[in-house]
Amino acid sequence: VIGIAKLPTFDGLKEYLGVSEKFDNNAYPVNVHFIDVGNADATLITIQNQSILIDAGENDKGQEVVDYLKNLGIKKLDLVIGTHPHADHIGGLDTVINSLGVDKVILPKIPNSIVPTTRSYTDLLTSISNKGLKITTAKVGTRYDFGEATLKVLAPLKDYDDLNNMSVVCKIEYKDFSLLMTGDAEKQAEQDLLNSKQDLSADVLKVGHHGSNTSSTKEFLQAVGASKYVIHVGKGNSYGHPHSKTLERLNQPGKEIYRTDLNGNIIISTDGTQIKVKTSK
Repeated sequence: VIGIAKLPTFDGLKEYLGVSEKFDNNAYPVNVHFIDVGNADATLITIQNQSILIDAGENDKGQEVVDYLKNLGIKKLDLVIGTHPHADHIGGLDTVINSLGVDKVILPKIPNSIVPTTRSYTDLLTSISNKGLKITTAKVGTRYDFGEATLKVLAPLKDYDDLNNMSVVCKIEYKDFSLLMTGDAEKQAEQDLLNSKQDLSADVLKVGHHGSNTSSTKEFLQAVGASKYVIHVGKGNSYGHPHSKTLERLNQPGKEIYRTDLNGNIIISTDGTQIKVKTSK
């Protein structure tokens, strides 16, 4: 399996990633890169020699994501997840799929009544088809193994009339470490997750919907119990993300909040017990 090739020299990698201290992607078995792509999502998870990409920003950020991956020596992605077909999540995925090797693509099955006809979505479907790949539908309870790590699909639990709530929610676990990725899931989907009685606990939570007040209810945050929150958000965005009330709910004793608009690229590394955070700002 070609996952992570030999890393470029430290100087080149440091300059590209912008991290303030030396960063070696091989120093820890698991590294989660929250890539700064403005008011959009793009998260790379490397697990030893395997790589997972969840979303890839807007259409104009696809090449930026590809360059980021290549600067880590990544030539192939073992898994690509498009959480839901909004351009700020799947816009750049066609460029990524066209540029790199990809083993598997997971997308949610969208109800016929809300299937988008956008260029972003059709370009993504075309790139998947042109690579001879088949779409794997996100199914709750499905588990994917990556060495000692696992990725489990927790949502969407049912059909919604809103694309945000159709987001693929997944939990990645490695030894004592866990990460919850929620796409743009909003209050209704969060409540359904709570009602499902699935284990939502995680050390790190990728905050839903860029910190919008339509996500991250108090009950949901309590169930997750994360010590670290990461918000994919663009500086001065027109939506007012992250919302002040969301920040109030997040800003509790013992909690750390990281934001791509303030911290740039955010890299969380773990050996399964210890958690290290590096940022580019």
